[in-house]
Amino acid sequence: MTAREALLAEAARRVLIFDGAFGTEIQAQRLQADDFAGDLALAQDQTGNNDILALTRPDVIDAITSAYLAAGSDIVSTNTFSANRISQADYGAEGLVPDINLASAKIARAAADRFAAADGRRRYVAGAMGPTNKTLSLSPRVEDPGYREISFDYLAEVYREQAAALAEGGVDFILVETVFDTLNAKAAIYAVRQLGRELGRDIPLMLSMTLTDLSGRNLSGHTVEAFWHSVRHAQPLTVGLNCSFGAEQLRPHVQQLAQIADCLLLAYPNAGLPNELGQYDEAPHTTAAHLQGWASAGTVNIVGGCCGSTPAHIAAMAKAVSGLPPRALPAPELLTGLAGLEPLVLAA
Repeated sequence: MTAREALLAEAARRVLIFDGAFGTEIQAQRLQADDFAGDLALAQDQTGNNDILALTRPDVIDAITSAYLAAGSDIVSTNTFSANRISQADYGAEGLVPDINLASAKIARAAADRFAAADGRRRYVAGAMGPTNKTLSLSPRVEDPGYREISFDYLAEVYREQAAALAEGGVDFILVETVFDTLNAKAAIYAVRQLGRELGRDIPLMLSMTLTDLSGRNLSGHTVEAFWHSVRHAQPLTVGLNCSFGAEQLRPHVQQLAQIADCLLLAYPNAGLPNELGQYDEAPHTTAAHLQGWASAGTVNIVGGCCGSTPAHIAAMAKAVSGLPPRALPAPELLTGLAGLEPLVLAA
């Protein structure tokens, strides 16, 4: 079976487990400037460039990925959230984008295959692509609302470069995550579908929106339902929500999406809300209890963690949802669904 077919078959039997945050675990390593710099001889300081560790400290990325697999993850993501030409330009490392993505994908692939060989259970790799630090929908200039720093075509090419290296490295899926601007996500969708046509094969997409406030909208103003209407043409393998808030605050929005999305639903909230120091201190059993409630209510197919989550959180989630039935995919009416900032559904 293809990766898409195998995941769908397994997701029909049980609630699957995604991984957790890389940043939390990297920070716990207390790495120094030399760890980030390696022997790449880049002109700028690389401290904080977590993605480049695939080249300079691959052992760290492998250890974190392996820890999530040992905790129970069925799907692990690559450490490539900011491994795109736009974000890496902040570090003067944009020329290394293909190398970073290729190396990170190979690390995750090797770890997933190692665990699969040990127990016979297939593991999957999702090539992670973050939103970049630019937005197509909004102007950074208050006095010039029509101004854009980048174009759709340029962003699509940025995403295509990243996706091509991830695909070469052996990922099963491309995860477009933390979508704060729906138009950015559509550029990524366009890029991945174009790449798939060029390669002559299916590259399944996983799409994950992030909310910027409790009203349930992302930065570009779309509600959860409007977001779904905007991206459903991509026929994603999964759609869902990540980051945003803790599980308690994200719950009603996950429930809404679960009612309308006719694909697998992936949800990976933060480990609660940050404290006054900006740290996430929600205990693993607390986060797991929330996600157990989601699974018991039949609203999720795949669960994991975002900011602040650790292998301990993932292990607790895996235990909490074990034995619970997965969400049944709805069969929505064949209606025309459109979206501005709000959804518009036209009767047949």
